[in-house]
Order: sequence, then structure tokens, then C-alpha cells
Amino acid sequence: MTIQSENSWRPRPVTNRQITYATVLAFLAWAFAVYDFILFGILLPEIGKDQGLDSAEQATLVTWMSIGAVVLGLLAGPVVDKFGRKAGVAVTTAGAGVASALTALAGVVPAWGLVAIRSLSGLGLSEQGVNGAYLSELYGASDDPRIKKRQGFIYSLVQGGWPVGAILAAALTAVMLPIIGWAGCFLFAAVPSLVIALLARKLRESPQFETVQKLRQLQSLGARREAEQLAVTLGVEESETRSTLADILRGSGLRTTLSLGLGHILNYFPVQVFSVLGTTVLINVHHVSFTNSLVILLMSNVIAYLGYLTHGFLGDRFGRRNVIAAGWVTGGLVFTAMIYGPSNFWTVVALYSIGTFFLIGPYSCVLFFVGESYETRIRGRGAAFVAAVGPIGAILSSALAATLLSNHGTWATAAFLFGAVPCTLSGLAVLFSRKRQSVAAPVRAGRHARKTEPAI
Repeated sequence: MTIQSENSWRPRPVTNRQITYATVLAFLAWAFAVYDFILFGILLPEIGKDQGLDSAEQATLVTWMSIGAVVLGLLAGPVVDKFGRKAGVAVTTAGAGVASALTALAGVVPAWGLVAIRSLSGLGLSEQGVNGAYLSELYGASDDPRIKKRQGFIYSLVQGGWPVGAILAAALTAVMLPIIGWAGCFLFAAVPSLVIALLARKLRESPQFETVQKLRQLQSLGARREAEQLAVTLGVEESETRSTLADILRGSGLRTTLSLGLGHILNYFPVQVFSVLGTTVLINVHHVSFTNSLVILLMSNVIAYLGYLTHGFLGDRFGRRNVIAAGWVTGGLVFTAMIYGPSNFWTVVALYSIGTFFLIGPYSCVLFFVGESYETRIRGRGAAFVAAVGPIGAILSSALAATLLSNHGTWATAAFLFGAVPCTLSGLAVLFSRKRQSVAAPVRAGRHARKTEPAI
């Protein structure tokens, strides 16, 4: 084994067809993971009726489910960094599908069983972190200048799976609930995710992970010098390929983990209050009927999709960090106006839609920005960690709301303190991260090296 022979290895170029397939599949995977997530929030009042649970008891149940979701969601990181990005897509998407299917048993399983089942949704929620890690690498390896220039906007189409999934959940529930009941709605939701998990086998692995695999192979053979030389040649951040969760709290990863992790936790407060429990908030704060609350969710998420495209476009031009921060700060202010504004139907629709635009829209930047912010060997762990810890905010939000409601508080106060205020604070937390990031592109680096490397 010689340095020259090992330096001749290059990851295969990424084609536009492979990027298109990965982009479409990632969009569908995320949309149906969100479908499961939002579906449970929409149908929680119906499940609560069957189980005889009041609002406070439902909030407590959601708290324990969110704890389980955090634990399960953290499993995605090691899968992505050890077995590959495409494996991560398959595992997280399958997790969402299994969670949907088993939730249909909510009427016959005890409360602890339902908590265990819904904990699997944490894998589905981590799918966005896997998408951010995977697609930031795939787009970064592209030779197409159109993709390089608009990669943030393209990713916004993928992350736009959130409002699409929410719209599908609201629209299909309104149609199917009277026909097949809430259990049937969950069984229906399971099918797309399980099919997508099977299709993930055809994804192109990212060149960055292929490079890490090659470096691991060399190191396992004792060829550490060759591995170091190849890492330099291909522009990989470092030749060390082993990683643990603790590595995201060291070196350059520490600042990223603290700022983006805290920002995501804080932002999940309003996500829980205004998206997952949106029907409950609208019914209790503005006395909107259950049917009209579904209509408001549907309309607001159409606006939210425009928010994804807008924030993705602006992120490419003004920096993702600043766009995320501005969006979340504005969202908190708008939701405050919605909570304490008049209960006129169209006023509620307008303010709720604008708030959702600024709450959900920045996520077109968030996970892509997270993916750009970590080194290749810990990108999966870092992205999955930031995605997984978000539900901690949901846990705290639900627990605090349940405590307030149990002590004769109102949903208006709960939505303000545990929704609108943390939304604004989450935007401020993001400002502490580094402004601009980049992803290693071993395919292009290798091509350049072939032209300039002296013979050894």
C-alpha cells in the first residue's frame, strides 16, 4: 500500500438525477413524519374523550411522550455517523410509520403503553436533522453552479414538508375522521412512511460519508499516514473518523451545539403550543369550534409553506443565522397579538397565519445551517442532537402549561408565557452561533488535487 495508490481513490461524482431523487424522497419522508406528529395533536382531544382525560391530563400525557421522543430521537445520530446518511433516512422514516400504526391501539393500551408508542415519533422528528446533514453534504458535492447558488432555497422545498404534512393531517382528518375514526386515521398515516423507508435503499450515499468510510478502512489496516494524506487531498476537516456524542461539545462544535441546541429547545415551546396543540389553544382562547380550528390550521400552513420558501431564499442572500433570528423574534410578537387580539374569525386566521409564517418558515434554514455547522465525522450526531433536543422544549411547555391549568390558569396565559415569549427568545439564542459555515466537498477537492499533486 503506497500513498500514491491511496491518493488515487476518489468518491464518485454526484449527479443531478441523484440529487433530485434524494431531494424528493427527503421531502416526502419529512412531510409524513410531520403528518404523524401533527395528526396526534389534532386527534388528541378525540382520544381524550374516549379515554376520559381532561385538558390537564392530556397535557401531562404529552409531556411524558415528549420525554420518550427525545431519548429515541438521539439514536438517529449514531446511526447516521456509523452506518451512513441513507441508513439514517430509512430508520427515522420507518420510526414515524411504526409510531403511526401502533397509535391506532391507543384505545386498548394503558397510558404507559401509549407513551412508549408515541416515543417512537422522536425518530420521525429527527428525520429533519438527518435531512440537514445528508443534503448539505450532497448539495455541497454538486458541480452544478445552480445548485450551489440556491442550495438553501432548494432545501427550503424539502423542509417545507412541515406545512405540507400539517395541511395533509388537517385536511384528511376532516374528511376521514367521520368515516374511519381516529384509529383508522393513524393506520392510514403509517403506510406512506413505511413505503418511503423502503425506497431509501436507492439513495446515493454522500461523498463525504464515503470518504469517512475510506479513511476508516485505511485506519483499520494501520495505514494512518495514508489516511491523513488522503484527508488533506480531499479537503476533509480531519483524518480522525471515530466520534462520540461528547465530540459535539468540544472545539468548534461546542458553540454550535449550545447556541443552536438552546435555540431549538426554546423554539419547540411555540411549536408545541401553536402547532401540536393548536386546535386546543384556538378552541380555549378564542372559542373556535373544532371544525373551524382545523380550517384555521389548514389555511395557516398554506401561508407557512410560503414562509419556508421566503426564508430559504433570504438565507442564501443574507445569511441563514440572521434570517432565522429575525423570523423567530417576529413570530413571538405576532403570536402575542393573536392571543390578546379580538376573537373575530378572520383576525384570528390572519394573525395565526402570519405567526406560523415566522415560526415555521425559518426551519428551511435551521437544519441546513446545523448541517453546515459540524465537521463531517460528527455531522450526523450534531444534526440529530439539535433536532432531538427540540422536544425538550415541548416537554417543558406541556408540563408548565399543565401546571398552570391545574392551578386555575387560562390557555391565553399559558400560550403567551410558554409559546410567544420563548419564540422570541429562541431567535436571540441563534445569534450566538457562528455566522457562516461550509461543507467539505471531497469530489471537487479530489479533482483539483489530480491536477496539482506531484507524483510521489
